[in-house]
Amino acid sequence: QDNVFVNVVASIQYRALADKASDAFYKLSNTRSQIQAYVFDVIRASVPKLNLDDAFEQKNDIAKAIVQTLIVDIEPDEHVKRAMNEINAAARLRMAATEKAEAEKILQIKRAEGEAESKYLSGLGIARQRQAIVDGLRD
Repeated sequence: QDNVFVNVVASIQYRALADKASDAFYKLSNTRSQIQAYVFDVIRASVPKLNLDDAFEQKNDIAKAIVQTLIVDIEPDEHVKRAMNEINAAARLRMAATEKAEAEKILQIKRAEGEAESKYLSGLGIARQRQAIVDGLRD
């Protein structure tokens, strides 16, 4: 869906069913290639319907379409990997910048609150001094 080429690595584990062992041995000419073709058909039918992120998220669901098959890895093209890494790095840098700005904002607010408290207390002290002077003049 993303128009991206990927290599899908699949690990296939197979065994003949006990009641069909003779069919598996005598009726199939090349068991390994026939099973491999079936697995690849399912993968080729499933993966192109997904974008790259969904393919990573749903690789186990794709494997369930083929009993006892494990999709081991999905390998995007090298330039796609670089682009994805750059996107992830940019997102992390953006998040770090946001967090840093938020921390700076908190520091500025705390500084302003401290300065306001200091001015308030200073004003309170001046008011008490003046009150003491007025009280002294009354006596």
